[in-house]
Amino acid sequence: MKTFKILLVLLILFYSHGNAQETNSFPVQVTIENGTIEGNYDTHTGIQRYFGIPFAKPPVGELRWKAPQPLTNWDGVKETKVFGPRPIQTMVFGDMKSRSNGVSEDCLYLNVWTPAKRNTKNLPVLVYFYGGGNVAGDASEPRYDGESMAKEGIVVVTANYRLNIFGFLAHPELSAEAPYKASGNYGLLDQNAALKWVHKNIAAFGGDPNKVTIAGESAGSIGVSQHMASPLSKHLIAGAIGESGAAINPTMTAVPLKEAENIGFEFAKKAGYSSLGALRKLSTREVYEIYNESKRFGFPAVLDGYFLPKNLPEIFENKEQAMVPLLLGWNSAEIPGMAFTQGPYTKENYVEKVKEAFPQYHDKILKLYPYGSTKEIERSATDLASDRFISYSTWKWFDLHRKNSDQPVYRYLYSKLRPPLVDNSLASGLAGGTIEKGSEAPKMPEPIGAPHACEIEYCMGNLHLVKDYAWTTDDYKVSKEMMTYFANFIKTGNPNGEGLPNWEPVSPKDKTPSVMVIDTQSKLIEAQNDARYELLDKIYNK
Repeated sequence: MKTFKILLVLLILFYSHGNAQETNSFPVQVTIENGTIEGNYDTHTGIQRYFGIPFAKPPVGELRWKAPQPLTNWDGVKETKVFGPRPIQTMVFGDMKSRSNGVSEDCLYLNVWTPAKRNTKNLPVLVYFYGGGNVAGDASEPRYDGESMAKEGIVVVTANYRLNIFGFLAHPELSAEAPYKASGNYGLLDQNAALKWVHKNIAAFGGDPNKVTIAGESAGSIGVSQHMASPLSKHLIAGAIGESGAAINPTMTAVPLKEAENIGFEFAKKAGYSSLGALRKLSTREVYEIYNESKRFGFPAVLDGYFLPKNLPEIFENKEQAMVPLLLGWNSAEIPGMAFTQGPYTKENYVEKVKEAFPQYHDKILKLYPYGSTKEIERSATDLASDRFISYSTWKWFDLHRKNSDQPVYRYLYSKLRPPLVDNSLASGLAGGTIEKGSEAPKMPEPIGAPHACEIEYCMGNLHLVKDYAWTTDDYKVSKEMMTYFANFIKTGNPNGEGLPNWEPVSPKDKTPSVMVIDTQSKLIEAQNDARYELLDKIYNK
């Protein structure tokens, strides 16, 4: 009898946990282009949720390494209440806290949160692309959850896209078989397919296909910059938000098709596969293991003459990009200074590293990134590491669009220091989540700014879903402000609103264009460090 009672209690606990998400919901159906889907309507929040909606055929078998293909219509009702599988990936940046249903090549699914009532029409739309270096990430991660933003009156979409070898491998045989005679960029074409799906179907969720803002962080932001430049995507968007990243040298810039094909050909040859047919016959496991054994960090995007006809600076300078409002920025300490110094913050070490990295420009670099004391070296090394990594490319995107469009451009610097982790046996991952501290790991220096990816849960209003950090009242205040700025921009193309510090757009000819410092006390200031970016601009574009 005692055993029976224990089993009964365990069953009750399991049932309660398994259904906790939907105890306040009832099923709702929507008819879209390919058939009818069923999601959940939460009576407490007023938000409808549809998870795991397919937006292209599964890219498996003969469709591996092909552009996404249109879906086949289905009969009956397709249940869309569980996140679809995330793209094949290994743990690169620590635990990204995925909520998805496993890992699979069959990963082309998106999610929709909508506040629409039965007669609601023409709501603004946000499509958010996750980061992860085009090698990791997942549209189901809690920090990207769309419910908080949906409560602001916005239809929110997050979409998966193929990653690493599955999403970006180019090869001469792949180019030969493609109707557009190029290969690679499958992950970007997946994003484009998601945007096309939104354009065709979002009205069924109360959204306006002509008011779609795309946003993303890191690789997601890099994707946003590429969609602004792509002839396949630019007509599908009404606004863009970039958080730390653009596809501009030296940050994940696209390479010529021939170069990408050679990289893929040599990769396959080294793995022992001389033909495309042999590669396609491999199992998911075999491709996954071959890729991991190679120690590659993904494959580059491609100037394929199809999705990307030219590099981004050339497209923007020719005024061929999407002429839409742009809000973008980066964080105050994207990566630690030791990523640059590879050692202690001493004058000797710092100067030596600067000379190694910039042999022809070290004098100018040292003036703009000074080294008068240990603290100053730490700040300068952090700035230099961050600028080389991702801040300069984002600045260049900002500078190109403000000078080559008549659209408003808003710049931010995210500076809120993140609170301590709840569990001090863990450390923050580079691009989100946490990792276990190694017993031999040296103690990391105290943060001097906001690290890469830390702003995501703030701007999407999702601190309550990220349990790793000991959030304070100040954190919730900053999150509310940043989310409101973003929501206003998505609705109107202007982030300003009642109760917020005024945020002016920059002008094309301003020598010190303004930047909104987002912190516990946010404020608009004149640019103080643009000379750094102007020097790097000369170095990277000579």
